[in-house]
Amino acid sequence: MVNSFGPLLRSLRQAAHLTIEELSHASGVSVRAIGDMERGISRGPQRRTVQALADALRLDEEQRAELAEAARAGRPRSSGPGEERAGRPRLYELPRGLGDFVGREAELELLCEQGWAAPADGPTPVVVVHGQAGLGKTACVVRAAELLREVFPDGQFYVDLRGVDAEPMPAAEALHRLLRALGLDPRAIAEEEQERASQLRALMAERRCLLVLDNAADEAQVRPLLPGPGAGMVVVTSRRTLGGLEGVTRIALAPFSPRESAQLLQAIVRDAADRAAGETAQVAGLCGHLPLALRIAGTRLASRPGWTMRHLAERLSDADRRLANLAVGDVGVEAAFALSYALLSSRAKATFRRLALVPAVDFAAPIAAVLTQSEVFAAEDQLDDLVELGLLQHEGADRYRFHDLIRLYASHRLREEEPAEARAAAERRMADWLLETATVAGRWFEPDHGAPPPGYESMVPLATQEEARAWLEVERDTWLAGLRMAAAADRHEQVAGLGEAMRWFAAYTPHWLGDWLEVFGLTRAAAARLSDRRRELWHMNRHVWAFLAAYSRRGEAALREGAERAMEVYRLAESLGAVREQADAVCNAAEAWRALPDVDQALWAYTRGRELAEAAGYHQTYYWASGGVAIALARLGRQEEAIEEYRSLLRSIDEQPVVSAAAQHSRLFALGGLAGALLAAQRWQEAIEVAEPALAETMEQGSIWTMNMRLALGRAYAGLGATGEAREYLTRSIELAEKHKTWTPRSLEQVKAELAALGRPEAADGTVG
Repeated sequence: MVNSFGPLLRSLRQAAHLTIEELSHASGVSVRAIGDMERGISRGPQRRTVQALADALRLDEEQRAELAEAARAGRPRSSGPGEERAGRPRLYELPRGLGDFVGREAELELLCEQGWAAPADGPTPVVVVHGQAGLGKTACVVRAAELLREVFPDGQFYVDLRGVDAEPMPAAEALHRLLRALGLDPRAIAEEEQERASQLRALMAERRCLLVLDNAADEAQVRPLLPGPGAGMVVVTSRRTLGGLEGVTRIALAPFSPRESAQLLQAIVRDAADRAAGETAQVAGLCGHLPLALRIAGTRLASRPGWTMRHLAERLSDADRRLANLAVGDVGVEAAFALSYALLSSRAKATFRRLALVPAVDFAAPIAAVLTQSEVFAAEDQLDDLVELGLLQHEGADRYRFHDLIRLYASHRLREEEPAEARAAAERRMADWLLETATVAGRWFEPDHGAPPPGYESMVPLATQEEARAWLEVERDTWLAGLRMAAAADRHEQVAGLGEAMRWFAAYTPHWLGDWLEVFGLTRAAAARLSDRRRELWHMNRHVWAFLAAYSRRGEAALREGAERAMEVYRLAESLGAVREQADAVCNAAEAWRALPDVDQALWAYTRGRELAEAAGYHQTYYWASGGVAIALARLGRQEEAIEEYRSLLRSIDEQPVVSAAAQHSRLFALGGLAGALLAAQRWQEAIEVAEPALAETMEQGSIWTMNMRLALGRAYAGLGATGEAREYLTRSIELAEKHKTWTPRSLEQVKAELAALGRPEAADGTVG
């Protein structure tokens, strides 16, 4: 009789003329598990595994009994006074798993891969599963342990390290518990922590078992509990990343996907979720897709027969009461967050609370520094502490964001722990800083400003126009919210000043549409409360421009309303003798009439605007109006006149004194228009002579100029019959247009049709590619 399970199994398999793969297929036991058994890594598989193998091998009763006895003998047994009786559970067994567990497929697969790949004599795999409170870290690890039960026949042992308690479990106590669970006589357990750690490593080197160290406080608590070489595995859960542990695999849990959230709610409340898919999705969203919140919400609904999913959604829709509604029995989302909050230093707590004031989904360290009146580096340290405990999420290199429910908790803590005066002062500091920074950044695009004044210090990089643009775009939601705060607080000068700094940046970003309509609506209202009527006219003109940018595609009625608004400003400016404002207003009206199209009326308005701008020495609007005159002439089929207008505009830009930003913008516009007019006149070669050098200029000025010049070149080469060059330019212009979404769908389809009309490219051997 073979006296160990591995050799016995191998001899029986060989006698049956089966390979390991064939036995695996017949029994349902994995190839890896069978290999571990035959090599002696797994010495005592569970009864159902032995039965599956015996059935696949078609063993008789005597052989079955012999195989079962070998498996039983291979299972670990306690010795000495503490010896366990048959059927008695081990110490520190895993918690009960969830019968309705859903999701975490990728994480479970990674955990199982680590278990299956655990070597017999190499370093013991250590996996850290980390994330914020309520993500279901323990449930995920317990589920993985269930899947790995056959891989670790020598036992699965669990210790709650109480990492978020006021006094986490000492490592020495955790070692004592693990040594007892592994069958060591309590009288043989060493007194010193280091000696206990050595005993654990010695036992783990001989056992193929799984240790689950749940809720770890920090690296110092975990290190003594990690074994050396062996065939076992250790899984640690923690709200911290435990970044100081080396040679470990980290798995960061995230909130559920909408699909997983719906699955969990359906698993708990069944029919109610199936019948109300829309309300189920709403409840999942209000729970922030946080497993703990979803489970509590589902349990509350399942335990209240009179409730519906709609009823639950309505209760959770009250943001002030949402956390209170996400509690059942002795379990609650707010209580889970409170344990992490209690671990923070006083400075980190203040940072956490005040970040609830940030009026955007994500943010960077400077705004935290403003709210807490600290240096940026100090604020970054506090933010890192919050990330480490799962109270913040790291977004990219330098951005952070709250989970929705944690933001609510931060808001509650702010109201409870700071007086109204302190909250208002912090919010005022934030709004002031946002508007000041946005104003300085916007002035980079203003012809009369540019770089910040000498000696200006900023917590964000604003040394170049590119840096200014990047900040304005990334912090779009925050500085817009700061503008709303200032407007609500009647800080009229501050609001109007920001609008005046944004004129040219707005011209570069007309696709912001509704944002600019709101911005210049607020600045117009603020300017109306000041004593300068000309200044108010300026803001009225910008508001009309924004209205046209936002609503010009809504049809004739919106365009006519825009033209009428512009002419109201024109007449008011005329009554006040404000010539510059008259010029801007009539050009705004011209834009609306050109889009209607009422081109004759537009030509009159552009011409009138040019006359007024020339009389006032207002070169920027003179360029605008001159370009409009050329466009209107081209629309009327008067191409030769349009070409001459564009050439005249280019001469004016070179001759008239004006700041470089406005001149450069107008020059590229004129070059693009001239190339278009030459194309309309079928003067292909002249169009190329204009567009090719202009393309080089546009490379530094943004996508819209670049793609338009490439389009002009593509059409010109197509006109000359040079299909290869035409195809190259048209293809690239389409790629840029699709990337930046600056053409209308109709325009994009038209250019694609032009490209298709060129036919497919011909290969070098003459075949069509």
